[in-house]
Amino acid sequence: MQHMNNDTEYHRRLKSIMEDFVHHVYDVTEDFPKNEIFGITSQLRRASLSVPLNYTEGFARRRKAALRQFLEIAYGSLKESEYIIHFAGKRGYIKDQDLDKLLEQLDKIGKMLWGIMKKIEK
Repeated sequence: MQHMNNDTEYHRRLKSIMEDFVHHVYDVTEDFPKNEIFGITSQLRRASLSVPLNYTEGFARRRKAALRQFLEIAYGSLKESEYIIHFAGKRGYIKDQDLDKLLEQLDKIGKMLWGIMKKIEK
């Protein structure tokens, strides 16, 4: 029973970090240049939102193979988000403190998703 409680807490914490990340992305992209609304603003928002959406859908499927596939998609979207965030940072669209916070959130989410994927492999 204790193991299950630890898993539940782990997933609750991961969902919370993912939600904070997506909200942070939406807040930061409000200040992106208006000419990027259909460019990296839209792309970053879609990629970041794809992370918790695929995570959630994977667990809803209730099959190990489906879960693994959706976690891989979530992880890929996370890496896509990371690239766009670095790109936007170099373009001067993201303030340093926001950049640091987003990258910290990305790192935590990535490690946690990777941990779940490795656990499923066993």
